[in-house]
Amino acid sequence: MKKLKAKRTPGLAQLSLRPANYILFFVGLAIIITGYKFLSIGPADSFSSLTLAPILLFIGYVIVIPVAIFWRTQK
Repeated sequence: MKKLKAKRTPGLAQLSLRPANYILFFVGLAIIITGYKFLSIGPADSFSSLTLAPILLFIGYVIVIPVAIFWRTQK
């Protein structure tokens, strides 16, 4: 009988997070929490609720968190 070699497929095992990734993740989390705080304060038609909060939430969810996940440091 032949032994089959297991092929390594890219996946979660290859996704190693370093301290820089965790720092970026927590910065993104802080930006998201700040965005929700700005969304909750003041009247519904204020600058912070209509403009500032969505910008912060977008930056946190779409830019910082994905960068924190996919960032690789050079060895």
